[in-house]
Amino acid sequence: MKPKIYKKQTMYPIQRNRRLRSSESLRALFQEYSLSSNDFIVPLFVIDGKQQKEEISSMPGYYRMSTDLVSIHVKNLWSMGLKSVLLFVKVPDSLKDNEGTEALNPDGLMQRAIKTVKDSVPKMVVMTDVALDPYSSFGHDGIVKEGIILNDATVTLLSKMALSHAQAGADVIAPSDMMDGRVLKIRQLLEAESYTDIVIMSYSAKYASGFYGPFRDALDSAPGFGDKKTYQMDSANRKEAINEVHADINEGADIIMIKPGIAYLDIVREIRDSTNTPLAVYQVSGEYSMLKAAAKLNWINHNEVMMEQLISIKRAGANMIASYFVKDAIKLIS
Repeated sequence: MKPKIYKKQTMYPIQRNRRLRSSESLRALFQEYSLSSNDFIVPLFVIDGKQQKEEISSMPGYYRMSTDLVSIHVKNLWSMGLKSVLLFVKVPDSLKDNEGTEALNPDGLMQRAIKTVKDSVPKMVVMTDVALDPYSSFGHDGIVKEGIILNDATVTLLSKMALSHAQAGADVIAPSDMMDGRVLKIRQLLEAESYTDIVIMSYSAKYASGFYGPFRDALDSAPGFGDKKTYQMDSANRKEAINEVHADINEGADIIMIKPGIAYLDIVREIRDSTNTPLAVYQVSGEYSMLKAAAKLNWINHNEVMMEQLISIKRAGANMIASYFVKDAIKLIS
């Protein structure tokens, strides 16, 4: 005779949901998600020179650093248990043009920054931004012709840029440009040159967002004309993100990125439910700066809101989080 199975009662007072929330220790036992140093990617802004450290005015507490200081900084990050950095470079205007010539310089700032990090902390995972805007005299992510952003010519250039990063020692190539077909072109060139183990983390669903302002200040990479809406996604669109993500996966992306973070957690969950491919989320500069500004005015509790945002991103489905809050968060997690 089969044992009788009783349906679980859900009526009060038999079921009191607050029981499992009655003490800090009980809450910890039943916490579904938690954060650790393994969840984070640390963005770094690199500038030329020596002993140069510049606070970014619109990102309080965050700095651009020359490579000698980056060397010290990444050693400190490693000692905190952090294992990956995402490199961005601020290129002097004198080296900018419409073809991104400096991006392919084997002794360029990005290439030197990669080597610096790998020499300083060989096991640190070095991720590199692949996009034209830091090198462009127009501030756009692609080559410009008669006011139009050229897709195919840009993709050819981006693939060469990615190869130069791999040759310098990068572990992960992160194309953030949103040009069509660039993941496939990058993957094909890396394979042809025997860089078969290089990871591609594609910014697959990067929205045309108002949250990027402080980042563009940091790199002096704001568009010189118009906006980026012909290649970055419309914030009103959800299904388009699914199409973009799966196109990049099919082209050879190993990790997919959603950007920005907090305002797009519905997209994060949508993508998480549609693929098992590792998923990164970028909590962007505007998200950082808004919290810093509100906390400075004592309108909100900085640490409480910071941790709430980060755990929300992970809860939505992120495997890894790029954030300017990483060092602040690690102090609370440790």
